[in-house]
Amino acid sequence: MKTDLYKANTRGHAFHGWLDTYHTFSFADYCNPERIRFGALRVLNDDTVKGGKGFGTHPHDNMEIITIPIKGGVKHGDNMGNSGVIREGDVQVMSAGTGVRHSEYNADSKDPVNFFQIWVFPNKKDVTPRYEQKQMNFLEHKNTLSEIVTPYPTEHALWIYQEAWFSIGIFEQGKEFRYELKAKNHGVFVMIIKGKFNVSGIEIEDRDGLGLWDTDFITIKALSDEARILLIDVPMI
Repeated sequence: MKTDLYKANTRGHAFHGWLDTYHTFSFADYCNPERIRFGALRVLNDDTVKGGKGFGTHPHDNMEIITIPIKGGVKHGDNMGNSGVIREGDVQVMSAGTGVRHSEYNADSKDPVNFFQIWVFPNKKDVTPRYEQKQMNFLEHKNTLSEIVTPYPTEHALWIYQEAWFSIGIFEQGKEFRYELKAKNHGVFVMIIKGKFNVSGIEIEDRDGLGLWDTDFITIKALSDEARILLIDVPMI
């Protein structure tokens, strides 16, 4: 097994007044040649946006974009005619394909919103852009991993153009489980949303990340109550 530890306090950081953002991988003005991506996972940004503020309309293409609110709501709009608010417990995906323009604002005029924006390289280029959002039930089902993104449509998860699986869960202290990677050439990137875990012998906590590959499985144990974890299983391209 190979591992790469990304401590929270070593991430790239930028403060723009209205936006307080942390970058696990190189992004914008943060450039670290040793942290460009983890396999097909290209971007994992941890954004906090002030009330009423946000990202104006801007373009993307040939990227799978996944948004996971951690606290508050994100107001979305795009040139495909989609609009709405995604909140904690929801997940949003957008296949940028041949090109899409969208905006993201804090849905609240006063309180800040915190969300992860994640980019994954697609396995199919120049597709027709698509958008989907879904209210998930992972906040209600503790001590289990819930799949929220897969490579194909399912009843409970969204899908993207990549052989990638996103799983999320909230665990009580002492709960242990084993996660089987989806394919031989895959790695799994673990992001701790809240609390503390032991992942295959490595202790990590709030906003730490850990990449693991060259293994068939990993072991995970929650070391605190209400500990929340995100797993991103991707090809190591």
